[in-house]
Amino acid sequence: MFERPMDELLDADGQPRRAAAELMALLDRLGSDELVARQKATEVDILTMGITFTVYSDGTNIDRAWPFDVVPRVIAGDEWRLVERGLAQRLIAINRFIDDGVFLEELLTDSVNFRPECLGVRPKHGVWAHISGSDLVRDHDGTFYVLEDNLRVPSGVSYVLENRAVTKRAFPELFERQRIRPVDSYTDALQRLLTSLAPTPVPDPMIVVLTPGVFNSAYFEHSFLAQRMGAELVEGSDLVVGSDDHVYMHTVDGRERVDDLFIDPEVFRADSQLGVPGLMRAWKASNVAIANAPGAGVADDECIYAWTPDIIRYYLDEEPLIANVPTHRCMYEDEREYVLAHLDELVLKPANESGGYGITIGSRATEQDRQPRRTTRSPPTARTVRGHVAQHRGRAATHARRRPPRVGRGSAYVR
Repeated sequence: MFERPMDELLDADGQPRRAAAELMALLDRLGSDELVARQKATEVDILTMGITFTVYSDGTNIDRAWPFDVVPRVIAGDEWRLVERGLAQRLIAINRFIDDGVFLEELLTDSVNFRPECLGVRPKHGVWAHISGSDLVRDHDGTFYVLEDNLRVPSGVSYVLENRAVTKRAFPELFERQRIRPVDSYTDALQRLLTSLAPTPVPDPMIVVLTPGVFNSAYFEHSFLAQRMGAELVEGSDLVVGSDDHVYMHTVDGRERVDDLFIDPEVFRADSQLGVPGLMRAWKASNVAIANAPGAGVADDECIYAWTPDIIRYYLDEEPLIANVPTHRCMYEDEREYVLAHLDELVLKPANESGGYGITIGSRATEQDRQPRRTTRSPPTARTVRGHVAQHRGRAATHARRRPPRVGRGSAYVR
């Protein structure tokens, strides 16, 4: 029989953990009716503020309100300091790996996010991934793991900031009585980061956020960050690279030079209507900075992810402070055989997808669903099996398992 998983708010005896004592006392005073009323109020708040995300279904874009659990998730300060250090350690090592490129050649060349066009380029400070959207999970024993790294197009911080604003309105009492780490300064820090990347030191460089447009799933985030930073929100057609290899933005007053952006159909997809022709030329000429830099997505690859602990050891001569979720690489025969024999216990993931596409959760799949995955036995090729990894699901920690009643999804704050 499995032991009961760790609960983040309650200890084994059902008593509040030290960091959650104030929250649990407040919830007890409020009672279930008031808690449900506050949950409903936050849902109205979210709709009023227009906090949405876009999902794709049958070729249609559907905007949905952001799901939110009014009961905050409490993480003690000493726990979070370790997570913070571990994530910083991870990103430093990943950046050194991308900048150095010492790795198995077949892994890099078979990665769809490997950009040979970036060979020989060294971004400012040697940093390719300026922002990381690491996915964290917490196991039944309370251990934090990194599930995957998101470096090519990391997004989601806008929801963190909006979650905090909604939580403040739902539970102002908690913020009056506890020392809760603020998150409001994130966009100021991001603006300082982007300013530091300007190819030549200028007091007020032009910073823009490049978006594919209103139908993109991350458009809420693009517009949120641009507004908070005082940056311009632009589409590819708003920009042009001049004959001097500088990037300019079309304005009512003419062209204005720009210092931060993304993709180039001249170098990558020629059919792209979203990018800026010549942008890579401007970037290679150090006339524009791009965050994250083209090529950073090579570390998004799930096969690369499996080696991240070794990358940390190699580049930093340190042990990882946060472990990976146990991961099996299907390109190796022994690991592939284990995956094929235990599909019902694992999560099979494509190495180069994002957003949950292509994932097979073995315990929820029928034998008919699993059978096509087993066809890699005959005959497996380096390219077909390299494209998948499998991870153990584990058992997640719970959140206020017994009291109060769950009324939605979890938000988090650090105390």
